[in-house]
Amino acid sequence: MGLLDGTTQQQYYQSNNHGDYQFTSLKDIINQFMVAYVGEEGIINKVSRVDVAFHAQRALQELSFDTFKSIKSQEIVLPSSGIMILPHDYVNYTRVLWSDSAGIKHPIYPTRDTQNPFQINQNEDGSYQFTELEELIWNGDFEINAWDNGTLGAYNKWWPINGWSADDAGIYPPGNHGPVGEIAIESNKLQFKHQSVAVNQYTAGNIGYAALHASQSIDTSDKSFLNLSANGEAVDSAGGAAGVLRIGIISSTLTSTTQLFYPGYTYVDTWGLNTLWPNINFGIWSGINNTFPDMFNFLQDENGNPAYLEWMVGNNTSAKSLTGIDVTNESGVEVVVISYHHFTTAENGLQNTNNIDNISVTNQGVSGTLSTGGGSSTWSNYQSNTPSENANQDYDTDIYDLNQGQRYGLDPQHAQTNGSFYIDNLRGTINFSPNMVGKTIVLDYISDSLGTDEEMVVHKFAEEAMYKWILHDVANGRIRTQQLTPRLRKEKIAAVRQAKLRLSNIKPEELTQTLRGKSKQIKH
Repeated sequence: MGLLDGTTQQQYYQSNNHGDYQFTSLKDIINQFMVAYVGEEGIINKVSRVDVAFHAQRALQELSFDTFKSIKSQEIVLPSSGIMILPHDYVNYTRVLWSDSAGIKHPIYPTRDTQNPFQINQNEDGSYQFTELEELIWNGDFEINAWDNGTLGAYNKWWPINGWSADDAGIYPPGNHGPVGEIAIESNKLQFKHQSVAVNQYTAGNIGYAALHASQSIDTSDKSFLNLSANGEAVDSAGGAAGVLRIGIISSTLTSTTQLFYPGYTYVDTWGLNTLWPNINFGIWSGINNTFPDMFNFLQDENGNPAYLEWMVGNNTSAKSLTGIDVTNESGVEVVVISYHHFTTAENGLQNTNNIDNISVTNQGVSGTLSTGGGSSTWSNYQSNTPSENANQDYDTDIYDLNQGQRYGLDPQHAQTNGSFYIDNLRGTINFSPNMVGKTIVLDYISDSLGTDEEMVVHKFAEEAMYKWILHDVANGRIRTQQLTPRLRKEKIAAVRQAKLRLSNIKPEELTQTLRGKSKQIKH
């Protein structure tokens, strides 16, 4: 049975897998090893497929570094920053070059005379700066009134809060009964104003009022734990309706997906929470009663408590806080303030009640670390000056007499105008000299051949080396086959050496043509 497995020439030439016959997949190598070397009469009596797969991957990695051909290459136009990001499967480079308008590649040489260290911020006396806890809330002290005409405005609709059912969730009764709630910044506080009105469209005695809320978004893609604190005050209404004030943190993902918060209710972002403070929203999210604290149950603090603070008469300590709110799995969160009253009768006329101030959300764990700046002065100075190799351009001119003696003692690594680079392994970048900006940079690099399933293949010239490598490593890890290890090691070394010779791809005719140039006479 042929190895082409029925593939026709038409199928090959019309596909994108050109030249793949020269390779054998790692899966086939593992299968064939299990058949040829494992069994009662085999060199290895018994071994699990997982062990063979591990040693096969290790063999592929090691052979990729110094035996297989390096076929990985990447090209970019170098931006003004002078920085190229290392490829995602980068292990080491073989060559760094720039390509001119004729497509000719020019080698760029590494420099060891500079680097880009992390710069530590210092105080005026030279002592090290340590960062404070990172504040994530904007205008949490409400000193800035960014709303139109100095007021946050009022919402002119009303709706019942109590007694909601899944059928009438989010449906407002018709009519305009004036503002049932207003939010304003007064005396550097976020002041909530409430009233309740009688609802004529419903049964006698039904009361309509609003649960007001304000929100602000925070990006937590690079954060793990948050601290929340605020100064709040809950005030009962003039008619004795209990006031409730809450602030908490919920996942931003819940603003774009349907999520059950409370039995029979679903969450829909009707009011556009993904905006900065103080974007004030009025009313309730469609389908959920804001008087329920269940929306805060999805994130917990370090003690396992829901991620919210609450004020009401009898539990009205001004300053409250939570620490260690886990946002490890959250790309973003919403800080939400909710204010409402348990109205039982109509109380016409807006009245100042609940208020909140000094809202703070900090990134836990930042304090105590050294404060570091962006780029170092070493790197910025290197970027702003003429590179040392460009200071010797006159060696390429025809004015030999004027240049006589000027190149004596020149370091060969600087005797070129192609530019220089160095690898910044801490940041995962290649940093180039400033004369490289705007040029087409070509990076030839080595990977370990394990990045994707497609590249986990072995050239047929090195297939035997793979078998010998796996066989030696499997036997070397077992007590019963230790006596075979010396022989298998010799076979492995010989097979790898043979693979290197085969993959060197030396052709006698091409070598002869190259060597002909050695006998060419150069006349002066």
